[in-house]
Amino acid sequence: MSGTSLDGIDAVLARFDHAGHPTLLARAATQFPSNLQAELLALNQTGPDELERAALAANALATLYAQVVQEVLLKAGVRPKQVSALGVHGQTVRHRPDRGFTIQLNAPALLAELTGISVIADFRSRDIAAGGQGAPLVPIFHAGIFSAPHTRVILNLGGIANITILRPNQPPVGFDTGPANVLMDMWCARHTGCAFDQDGAWGEGGQAITALLTAMLDSEPWFALPAPKSTGRDLFNWDWLETRLTASQTGAQQSTAVDSALAQNIQATLRRLTAETVARSIQTYAADAKEVLVCGGGARNTALMADLQRTLFCDVRTTDREGVGTQDVEALAFAWLAWAHQQGVPAGNPAVTGAKGIRILGACWPA
Repeated sequence: MSGTSLDGIDAVLARFDHAGHPTLLARAATQFPSNLQAELLALNQTGPDELERAALAANALATLYAQVVQEVLLKAGVRPKQVSALGVHGQTVRHRPDRGFTIQLNAPALLAELTGISVIADFRSRDIAAGGQGAPLVPIFHAGIFSAPHTRVILNLGGIANITILRPNQPPVGFDTGPANVLMDMWCARHTGCAFDQDGAWGEGGQAITALLTAMLDSEPWFALPAPKSTGRDLFNWDWLETRLTASQTGAQQSTAVDSALAQNIQATLRRLTAETVARSIQTYAADAKEVLVCGGGARNTALMADLQRTLFCDVRTTDREGVGTQDVEALAFAWLAWAHQQGVPAGNPAVTGAKGIRILGACWPA
Protein backbone atom coordinates (compact mmCIF):
# COMPACT_ATOMS: atom_id res chain seq x y z
CA MET A 1 0.00 0.00 0.00
CA SER A 2 1.18 3.51 -0.86
CA GLY A 3 -1.35 6.13 0.09
CA THR A 4 -2.28 9.76 -0.32
CA SER A 5 0.34 10.91 2.18
CA LEU A 6 3.04 9.94 -0.34
CA ASP A 7 5.37 8.94 2.49
CA GLY A 8 6.28 5.52 1.16
CA ILE A 9 5.22 1.89 0.85
CA ASP A 10 3.96 -0.50 3.51
CA ALA A 11 4.01 -4.22 2.72
CA VAL A 12 2.77 -7.21 4.66
CA LEU A 13 2.83 -10.94 4.07
CA ALA A 14 -0.30 -12.68 5.32
CA ARG A 15 -1.83 -16.13 5.32
CA PHE A 16 -5.62 -16.28 5.03
CA ASP A 17 -7.84 -19.06 6.33
CA HIS A 18 -10.92 -20.30 4.46
CA ALA A 19 -13.01 -17.47 5.95
CA GLY A 20 -10.54 -14.80 4.94
CA HIS A 21 -9.15 -14.13 8.40
CA PRO A 22 -5.46 -13.14 8.18
CA THR A 23 -2.39 -14.17 10.08
CA LEU A 24 0.37 -11.59 9.68
CA LEU A 25 3.71 -13.26 8.88
CA ALA A 26 6.02 -10.33 8.17
CA ARG A 27 6.04 -6.65 7.31
CA ALA A 28 8.40 -4.23 5.56
CA ALA A 29 8.34 -0.58 4.64
CA THR A 30 10.35 1.86 2.59
CA GLN A 31 10.26 5.57 1.92
CA PHE A 32 9.93 7.02 -1.55
CA PRO A 33 13.13 8.43 -3.06
CA SER A 34 12.78 12.20 -3.05
CA ASN A 35 12.70 12.45 -6.85
CA LEU A 36 9.93 9.85 -7.18
CA GLN A 37 7.96 11.43 -4.36
CA ALA A 38 8.21 14.83 -6.03
CA GLU A 39 7.12 13.43 -9.39
CA LEU A 40 4.15 11.56 -7.92
CA LEU A 41 3.07 14.73 -6.14
CA ALA A 42 3.47 16.76 -9.34
CA LEU A 43 1.37 14.25 -11.27
CA ASN A 44 -1.56 15.04 -9.00
CA GLN A 45 -1.88 18.23 -11.04
CA THR A 46 -2.16 18.82 -14.77
CA GLY A 47 1.27 19.36 -16.33
CA PRO A 48 3.35 18.92 -19.48
CA ASP A 49 3.93 15.48 -21.00
CA GLU A 50 1.76 13.84 -18.34
CA LEU A 51 1.28 10.53 -20.14
CA GLU A 52 4.96 9.70 -20.54
CA ARG A 53 5.86 10.99 -17.09
CA ALA A 54 3.06 8.93 -15.54
CA ALA A 55 4.20 5.78 -17.34
CA LEU A 56 7.79 6.25 -16.21
CA ALA A 57 6.70 6.97 -12.64
CA ALA A 58 4.56 3.82 -12.67
CA ASN A 59 7.55 1.74 -13.76
CA ALA A 60 9.70 3.27 -11.02
CA LEU A 61 6.94 2.57 -8.52
CA ALA A 62 6.67 -1.07 -9.61
CA THR A 63 10.44 -1.47 -9.24
CA LEU A 64 10.24 -0.12 -5.70
CA TYR A 65 7.26 -2.38 -4.93
CA ALA A 66 9.32 -5.34 -6.09
CA GLN A 67 12.15 -4.41 -3.73
CA VAL A 68 9.76 -4.23 -0.77
CA VAL A 69 8.22 -7.56 -1.76
CA GLN A 70 11.66 -9.14 -1.79
CA GLU A 71 12.39 -7.69 1.65
CA VAL A 72 9.21 -8.97 3.24
CA LEU A 73 9.69 -12.44 1.71
CA LEU A 74 13.25 -12.61 3.03
CA LYS A 75 12.04 -11.68 6.50
CA ALA A 76 9.50 -14.49 6.44
CA GLY A 77 11.73 -17.05 4.74
CA VAL A 78 9.13 -17.48 2.00
CA ARG A 79 9.85 -18.08 -1.70
CA PRO A 80 7.92 -16.26 -4.44
CA LYS A 81 6.34 -19.48 -5.71
CA GLN A 82 4.75 -19.97 -2.27
CA VAL A 83 2.82 -16.71 -2.60
CA SER A 84 -0.60 -16.84 -4.20
CA ALA A 85 -0.75 -13.19 -5.24
CA LEU A 86 0.28 -9.63 -4.53
CA GLY A 87 -2.52 -7.19 -3.79
CA VAL A 88 -1.24 -3.79 -4.93
CA HIS A 89 -3.17 -0.55 -4.61
CA GLY A 90 -0.97 1.68 -6.78
CA GLN A 91 -0.51 5.42 -6.24
CA THR A 92 -3.59 7.60 -6.59
CA VAL A 93 -2.97 10.70 -8.68
CA ARG A 94 -6.59 11.48 -9.59
CA HIS A 95 -9.80 10.54 -7.85
CA ARG A 96 -12.89 11.91 -9.55
CA PRO A 97 -15.85 9.58 -8.99
CA ASP A 98 -18.07 12.57 -9.78
CA ARG A 99 -16.69 12.35 -13.33
CA GLY A 100 -16.60 8.56 -13.46
CA PHE A 101 -12.90 7.82 -13.06
CA THR A 102 -10.03 7.25 -10.67
CA ILE A 103 -6.33 6.79 -11.51
CA GLN A 104 -3.88 4.75 -9.47
CA LEU A 105 -0.45 4.73 -11.12
CA ASN A 106 0.86 1.20 -11.29
CA ALA A 107 2.68 -1.19 -13.62
CA PRO A 108 1.27 -4.56 -12.53
CA ALA A 109 2.61 -6.44 -15.56
CA LEU A 110 6.14 -5.23 -14.78
CA LEU A 111 5.68 -6.09 -11.10
CA ALA A 112 4.61 -9.63 -12.01
CA GLU A 113 7.72 -9.96 -14.17
CA LEU A 114 10.03 -8.61 -11.46
CA THR A 115 8.64 -10.78 -8.66
CA GLY A 116 7.42 -13.93 -10.39
CA ILE A 117 4.15 -13.55 -8.46
CA SER A 118 0.66 -12.91 -9.83
CA VAL A 119 -0.51 -9.35 -9.21
CA ILE A 120 -4.04 -8.26 -8.35
CA ALA A 121 -4.52 -4.52 -8.88
CA ASP A 122 -6.92 -1.83 -10.14
CA PHE A 123 -9.37 -2.38 -7.28
CA ARG A 124 -11.31 0.87 -7.49
CA SER A 125 -12.38 1.19 -11.13
CA ARG A 126 -15.05 -1.55 -11.12
CA ASP A 127 -16.87 0.04 -8.21
CA ILE A 128 -16.82 3.43 -9.96
CA ALA A 129 -18.07 1.79 -13.16
CA ALA A 130 -21.00 0.52 -11.09
CA GLY A 131 -21.80 4.06 -9.99
CA GLY A 132 -19.88 3.99 -6.72
CA GLN A 133 -17.26 6.22 -5.16
CA GLY A 134 -14.53 3.58 -5.49
CA ALA A 135 -13.65 4.36 -1.87
CA PRO A 136 -13.24 3.47 0.85
CA LEU A 137 -12.71 -0.20 -0.01
CA VAL A 138 -11.62 -1.48 3.39
CA PRO A 139 -14.80 -1.51 5.55
CA ILE A 140 -15.65 -5.15 4.74
CA PHE A 141 -12.13 -6.12 5.77
CA HIS A 142 -12.43 -4.01 8.93
CA ALA A 143 -15.64 -5.86 9.76
CA GLY A 144 -13.82 -9.17 9.52
CA ILE A 145 -11.09 -8.31 12.03
CA PHE A 146 -12.44 -5.53 14.24
CA SER A 147 -16.12 -6.34 14.86
CA ALA A 148 -17.25 -6.23 18.49
CA PRO A 149 -20.45 -6.70 20.53
CA HIS A 150 -20.85 -2.91 20.53
CA THR A 151 -20.59 -0.15 17.93
CA ARG A 152 -17.03 0.62 16.90
CA VAL A 153 -15.54 3.13 14.51
CA ILE A 154 -12.30 2.38 12.66
CA LEU A 155 -10.58 5.63 11.72
CA ASN A 156 -7.80 5.63 9.14
CA LEU A 157 -5.67 8.78 9.26
CA GLY A 158 -3.69 8.72 6.04
CA GLY A 159 -3.47 11.67 3.70
CA ILE A 160 -7.27 11.61 3.75
CA ALA A 161 -9.29 10.44 6.75
CA ASN A 162 -11.91 7.74 6.39
CA ILE A 163 -14.11 5.92 8.86
CA THR A 164 -15.74 2.51 9.03
CA ILE A 165 -18.75 2.15 11.33
CA LEU A 166 -19.19 -1.37 12.68
CA ARG A 167 -22.45 -2.26 14.42
CA PRO A 168 -23.28 -5.77 15.65
CA ASN A 169 -25.22 -7.80 13.10
CA GLN A 170 -25.27 -4.97 10.56
CA PRO A 171 -23.25 -4.40 7.39
CA PRO A 172 -20.40 -1.90 7.75
CA VAL A 173 -20.78 1.72 6.75
CA GLY A 174 -17.84 3.87 5.68
CA PHE A 175 -16.80 7.06 3.92
CA ASP A 176 -14.11 9.73 3.75
CA THR A 177 -14.42 12.56 6.26
CA GLY A 178 -11.91 15.03 4.80
CA PRO A 179 -8.19 15.77 5.09
CA ALA A 180 -6.13 13.89 7.66
CA ASN A 181 -2.42 14.52 7.11
CA VAL A 182 -2.37 15.89 3.57
CA LEU A 183 -2.68 19.59 4.45
CA MET A 184 -0.60 19.33 7.62
CA ASP A 185 2.21 17.57 5.79
CA MET A 186 2.29 20.16 3.01
CA TRP A 187 2.34 23.05 5.45
CA CYS A 188 4.97 21.42 7.67
CA ALA A 189 7.25 20.65 4.72
CA ARG A 190 6.99 24.22 3.46
CA HIS A 191 7.86 25.83 6.80
CA THR A 192 10.15 23.35 8.55
CA GLY A 193 11.70 21.31 5.74
CA CYS A 194 10.41 18.13 7.40
CA ALA A 195 8.07 15.83 5.49
CA PHE A 196 5.67 15.64 8.41
CA ASP A 197 5.15 16.99 11.93
CA GLN A 198 6.79 14.35 14.13
CA ASP A 199 4.35 13.46 16.93
CA GLY A 200 2.52 16.71 16.13
CA ALA A 201 5.12 18.54 18.24
CA TRP A 202 5.61 21.53 15.93
CA GLY A 203 1.91 22.25 15.59
CA GLU A 204 1.38 21.67 19.30
CA GLY A 205 3.56 24.71 19.90
CA GLY A 206 0.92 26.88 18.21
CA GLN A 207 -2.64 27.93 18.95
CA ALA A 208 -5.47 27.14 16.55
CA ILE A 209 -6.94 30.23 14.89
CA THR A 210 -10.66 29.96 15.57
CA ALA A 211 -11.75 32.28 12.76
CA LEU A 212 -9.62 30.43 10.22
CA LEU A 213 -10.93 27.04 11.37
CA THR A 214 -14.51 28.27 11.10
CA ALA A 215 -13.86 29.70 7.64
CA MET A 216 -12.35 26.41 6.45
CA LEU A 217 -15.30 24.43 7.74
CA ASP A 218 -17.94 26.81 6.43
CA SER A 219 -16.45 27.52 3.00
CA GLU A 220 -16.09 23.94 1.79
CA PRO A 221 -19.35 22.42 0.48
CA TRP A 222 -17.83 18.91 0.41
CA PHE A 223 -17.96 18.70 4.21
CA ALA A 224 -21.74 19.04 4.13
CA LEU A 225 -22.29 16.33 1.53
CA PRO A 226 -24.03 13.21 2.84
CA ALA A 227 -22.32 9.82 2.78
CA PRO A 228 -21.30 7.94 0.73
CA LYS A 229 -18.52 10.26 -0.35
CA SER A 230 -14.80 10.22 -1.02
CA THR A 231 -12.11 12.77 -1.79
CA GLY A 232 -8.38 13.28 -2.31
CA ARG A 233 -5.71 15.71 -3.42
CA ASP A 234 -7.93 16.76 -6.30
CA LEU A 235 -9.77 18.88 -3.73
CA PHE A 236 -7.57 19.23 -0.65
CA ASN A 237 -4.36 20.67 -2.06
CA TRP A 238 -2.26 23.86 -2.06
CA ASP A 239 -4.84 25.82 -4.01
CA TRP A 240 -7.53 24.90 -1.48
CA LEU A 241 -5.38 25.91 1.46
CA GLU A 242 -4.03 29.15 0.06
CA THR A 243 -7.48 30.26 -1.05
CA ARG A 244 -8.70 29.91 2.55
CA LEU A 245 -5.65 31.65 3.98
CA THR A 246 -6.09 34.57 1.63
CA ALA A 247 -9.82 34.86 2.33
CA SER A 248 -9.28 34.69 6.10
CA GLN A 249 -6.82 37.61 6.08
CA THR A 250 -4.55 35.88 8.59
CA GLY A 251 -1.47 37.50 7.11
CA ALA A 252 -0.54 34.18 5.51
CA GLN A 253 -1.45 35.03 1.95
CA GLN A 254 2.13 34.39 0.85
CA SER A 255 2.76 30.98 2.34
CA THR A 256 6.53 31.19 1.90
CA ALA A 257 6.81 34.39 3.96
CA VAL A 258 4.93 33.53 7.15
CA ASP A 259 6.63 34.14 10.50
CA SER A 260 7.28 31.05 12.60
CA ALA A 261 4.62 31.75 15.24
CA LEU A 262 1.87 32.21 12.65
CA ALA A 263 3.05 29.13 10.75
CA GLN A 264 2.71 27.05 13.92
CA ASN A 265 -0.73 28.50 14.59
CA ILE A 266 -1.85 27.53 11.10
CA GLN A 267 -0.47 24.01 11.62
CA ALA A 268 -2.46 23.78 14.86
CA THR A 269 -5.53 24.95 12.94
CA LEU A 270 -5.07 22.29 10.27
CA ARG A 271 -4.78 19.67 12.99
CA ARG A 272 -8.01 20.93 14.51
CA LEU A 273 -9.63 20.81 11.06
CA THR A 274 -8.85 17.10 10.84
CA ALA A 275 -10.12 16.41 14.35
CA GLU A 276 -13.27 18.47 13.88
CA THR A 277 -14.29 16.97 10.54
CA VAL A 278 -13.69 13.45 11.87
CA ALA A 279 -15.66 14.19 15.03
CA ARG A 280 -18.59 15.73 13.16
CA SER A 281 -18.82 12.70 10.91
CA ILE A 282 -18.75 10.26 13.81
CA GLN A 283 -21.27 12.29 15.81
CA THR A 284 -23.61 12.40 12.82
CA TYR A 285 -23.38 8.78 11.71
CA ALA A 286 -22.16 6.87 14.78
CA ALA A 287 -23.33 8.67 17.91
CA ASP A 288 -23.70 5.25 19.56
CA ALA A 289 -20.01 4.35 19.14
CA LYS A 290 -18.28 3.11 22.28
CA GLU A 291 -14.77 3.42 20.91
CA VAL A 292 -12.73 4.65 17.97
CA LEU A 293 -9.77 2.56 16.77
CA VAL A 294 -7.21 4.62 14.87
CA CYS A 295 -4.74 3.45 12.23
CA GLY A 296 -2.56 5.11 9.59
CA GLY A 297 0.28 7.58 9.98
CA GLY A 298 -1.88 10.06 11.87
CA ALA A 299 -2.19 7.58 14.74
CA ARG A 300 1.40 8.51 15.63
CA ASN A 301 0.54 12.21 15.88
CA THR A 302 0.05 12.42 19.64
CA ALA A 303 -1.31 15.96 19.44
CA LEU A 304 -3.96 14.89 16.92
CA MET A 305 -4.87 11.85 19.00
CA ALA A 306 -5.29 14.12 22.02
CA ASP A 307 -7.50 16.46 19.97
CA LEU A 308 -9.67 13.53 18.92
CA GLN A 309 -10.01 12.29 22.48
CA ARG A 310 -11.05 15.76 23.66
CA THR A 311 -13.49 16.20 20.78
CA LEU A 312 -15.13 12.78 20.76
CA PHE A 313 -17.46 11.31 23.35
CA CYS A 314 -15.90 7.84 23.47
CA ASP A 315 -12.58 6.08 23.98
CA VAL A 316 -9.96 6.75 21.28
CA ARG A 317 -7.08 4.29 20.90
CA THR A 318 -4.94 2.74 18.21
CA THR A 319 -5.42 -0.58 16.44
CA ASP A 320 -2.16 -1.74 18.05
CA ARG A 321 -4.21 -2.66 21.11
CA GLU A 322 -6.25 -4.99 18.93
CA GLY A 323 -3.10 -6.75 17.71
CA VAL A 324 -2.90 -5.05 14.29
CA GLY A 325 -0.20 -2.39 13.84
CA THR A 326 -1.36 1.06 12.82
CA GLN A 327 0.87 0.94 9.72
CA ASP A 328 -0.22 -2.58 8.77
CA VAL A 329 -4.00 -2.21 8.51
CA GLU A 330 -4.18 -0.71 5.01
CA ALA A 331 -1.60 -3.06 3.50
CA LEU A 332 -3.31 -6.02 5.13
CA ALA A 333 -6.62 -4.82 3.68
CA PHE A 334 -5.24 -4.91 0.14
CA ALA A 335 -3.80 -8.37 0.75
CA TRP A 336 -7.35 -9.35 1.72
CA LEU A 337 -8.76 -7.70 -1.40
CA ALA A 338 -6.38 -9.85 -3.47
CA TRP A 339 -7.54 -12.94 -1.58
CA ALA A 340 -11.17 -11.95 -2.17
CA HIS A 341 -10.53 -11.52 -5.91
CA GLN A 342 -8.97 -14.97 -6.18
CA GLN A 343 -11.77 -16.56 -4.16
CA GLY A 344 -14.48 -14.82 -6.17
CA VAL A 345 -15.70 -12.96 -3.09
CA PRO A 346 -17.40 -9.64 -3.90
CA ALA A 347 -15.55 -6.95 -1.96
CA GLY A 348 -17.43 -3.92 -3.24
CA ASN A 349 -19.98 -2.68 -0.72
CA PRO A 350 -22.86 -0.56 -2.08
CA ALA A 351 -23.73 0.58 1.45
CA VAL A 352 -20.28 2.16 1.63
CA THR A 353 -19.53 3.36 -1.89
CA GLY A 354 -23.00 3.90 -3.31
CA ALA A 355 -22.46 1.46 -6.19
CA LYS A 356 -25.56 -0.14 -7.69
CA GLY A 357 -24.54 -3.61 -6.59
CA ILE A 358 -21.82 -5.78 -5.11
CA ARG A 359 -18.87 -6.45 -7.38
CA ILE A 360 -15.71 -8.54 -7.45
CA LEU A 361 -12.93 -5.96 -7.41
CA GLY A 362 -9.56 -5.91 -9.12
CA ALA A 363 -7.93 -7.50 -12.13
CA CYS A 364 -5.21 -10.15 -12.35
CA TRP A 365 -1.85 -10.12 -14.10
CA PRO A 366 -0.68 -13.75 -13.84
CA ALA A 367 2.92 -14.58 -13.00
